[in-house]
Amino acid sequence: MVLFSILTTSLLVSSVCAASRGYNTYLDKQFPQTFYDSYNVLKHTGGIGPYTDRVGYGIDPNAPESCAVDQVIMLMRHGERYPDSITAASIEHALEKLYASGITKWEGDLSFLNGWTSFLSEPGYFEQETFSGPYSGLLDAFKRGSEYRSKYGHLWDGESTVPIFAGGYERVVETARYFGMGFFGYNYSTSAAMNIISENYTQGADSLTPTCLSDTGLLACFYTQRMLPPLAVAAERFNSQNPALNLNSSDIKSLMSLAAFELQARPHSPWVEAFTLDEWVAFGYLQDLSYYYCSGPGDPYQVAVGQVFANASLALMRAGPSHLSMSWNFAHDAYMTPVLAALGLNVPSSPLPNNSIPFPNPYNSADMVPMGGHLVLERLSCNATALSKPGTFVRAVLNEAVVPWQNCQSGPGYSCPLDDFANIVNQIPNFVDMCGVAKAGYPEYLDFWWKYNTTTDLNYQKGPIAYQEKYTLV
Repeated sequence: MVLFSILTTSLLVSSVCAASRGYNTYLDKQFPQTFYDSYNVLKHTGGIGPYTDRVGYGIDPNAPESCAVDQVIMLMRHGERYPDSITAASIEHALEKLYASGITKWEGDLSFLNGWTSFLSEPGYFEQETFSGPYSGLLDAFKRGSEYRSKYGHLWDGESTVPIFAGGYERVVETARYFGMGFFGYNYSTSAAMNIISENYTQGADSLTPTCLSDTGLLACFYTQRMLPPLAVAAERFNSQNPALNLNSSDIKSLMSLAAFELQARPHSPWVEAFTLDEWVAFGYLQDLSYYYCSGPGDPYQVAVGQVFANASLALMRAGPSHLSMSWNFAHDAYMTPVLAALGLNVPSSPLPNNSIPFPNPYNSADMVPMGGHLVLERLSCNATALSKPGTFVRAVLNEAVVPWQNCQSGPGYSCPLDDFANIVNQIPNFVDMCGVAKAGYPEYLDFWWKYNTTTDLNYQKGPIAYQEKYTLV
């Protein structure tokens, strides 16, 4: 009885203490012990799968205790979408091969085809944001805006008109609009100001989608056939289970793309379960190679492309929140990976091999640019701590995970002092010099963060896309 009384008293005291800290009962844990990042196909769908948070390092994504976020700059890829017309054509070609086989009863891993129907019945949806299912692109953008209102809403005074910047492509614009509606709620129509920036290469550096016309090395962008053996194994398996079939590895790649895109419009895709983990790893790595060599650290010209956003971000942080406390920007995946490469984030220590698949993969595009992927640069104003002096610091948050710079993490919460961040940016290859911008007579720096419109004319879709420059305040 004495032992029981002691245990009961201890549990009651624990419960009272937990309640005082905001926990419900003594059974509540302050931190979870399980991390659900073991088997998840979405980590192997590259840049065409639904959004996933980046695998983190256990760093609190909230501002460090001694700091406050006083400025935020975001670059976000458009949300989940239907396949583009080229990808859709390859998918439909593979499906035609299936149905042309004359099979009336599917066996093995393809047995689900006895009741499956395609989600690609409306060609008008191609390339557009998805609007149904739990992985919907429009839902993703709206939720992100709503969550960021809770996280960064203190940066808005409730009265100022806040610009939102979007590349001039319909799915990008729609993502920006739904983000804005999530962030501003009832105030979106009057407090947000959509600025739609042309994606034409003549924009030079005054762009969210700068083009390096000097980059003639894009022949390195390829899906090497040496990476396809696991996909050929899948083709052999399907063909043996259904002898009338004659699929090849290219067909398998298209059908795996189908699986990833189907999830963006439906809650479930039976195609996902038709493939093995090895096959999904190979599929994802094909995309990782393309991002690395086409629009990432494997191409120095693309690193220079990333310098545009990085340099403008440094200038905006030096100007401080009195000019623009929030900069919400929307573009494409192929313009996020250059920025990450330029800033030295997620850069492998050695080039990606094209004759083997490294695992764990040091350059996983599903961690960087899934649909709805986003990079947030936070400017932190911090008081002195036992480990750091007071000052201004920069922190990178990639898909909700804090990603410290390898050689710049002396600030609170592994942040980087602003002056040291400037050193990082100043070492990036110069876009104007490398890409012949001045010679072509195109704009040499990003200017629309300083000359943006504050009208609401473009907040909603009205016919063909209209561009920001029509309303620029000079």
